[in-house]
Amino acid sequence: MRIMMKIKIPVEKGNQAFADGSMQKAFEQLMERLKPEASYFYMEDGLRAATLICNVDEEYRFFEAHEPMFAALNALIDETPVLTWEDMATGFKDMTG
Repeated sequence: MRIMMKIKIPVEKGNQAFADGSMQKAFEQLMERLKPEASYFYMEDGLRAATLICNVDEEYRFFEAHEPMFAALNALIDETPVLTWEDMATGFKDMTG
C-alpha cells in the first residue's frame, strides 16, 4: 500500500533534537526503514515538517517508523493512503469493465 506520511515536529523539541543530533539520526533511521520513493522537507504552520511517499506492505512497519519519531522528536504523524495515476487508471478500467 502506498502511503503519504506527513510528520510535524514541535519547535522546542525540534530545536533540542537538531542541536544534539538526534533529529538527523531519527530521519536517517526512518529513511532506511521505509525507503521512501519521494521525501520532502519544509515548514508548515511554523513547524519543521516532512512528507514521505512510501510503499508499506507489512503493517508492523508503521510501528517501526512511528515509535522512534515519537520518542526522539515528539512528532505528530498523519498518514493517508494515496494512488498514482496508474493506480487510478487500473481502477477505472476494473470498474468499467
